Amino acid sequence: MARKKLTNSQIVCILLLWGFLSYLLLAYSETIDFRVVFILAASAIIVFVPIYKQRRRP
Repeated sequence: MARKKLTNSQIVCILLLWGFLSYLLLAYSETIDFRVVFILAASAIIVFVPIYKQRRRP
């Protein structure tokens, strides 16, 4: 079953939500240690790779 293409507005909403949640994580964490950096990197991969793959296709 083929996936539906994301529209530009959906992509913007996803990126803004990810940015807001990342800001909350950084703002309310007591220290920025490996755990926080790992969470941000893992969530960035989960969010940005599917968007990049979809936008790269013609």
